[in-house]
Amino acid sequence: MAAFATRIKELRARHKLTQEELARRVGARRETIVFLEAGKYNPSLELAHAVAKALGEKIEEVFLFDDEKGDDD
Repeated sequence: MAAFATRIKELRARHKLTQEELARRVGARRETIVFLEAGKYNPSLELAHAVAKALGEKIEEVFLFDDEKGDDD
């Protein structure tokens, strides 16, 4: 199973955005951003794209997966 983490908090701080401001930009609730930052919520592709776009990054730079099985499986 892959471990899930994000760089949302770091990138949000870089852009001087609050959780509420980011949530508004992507059409989500602040609580959703809280859970995303904690890695406790797997977003839809649409939401992941919106968050990455709002932060000026590619999805794979915002949402990080550590596949315990390795890339060869």
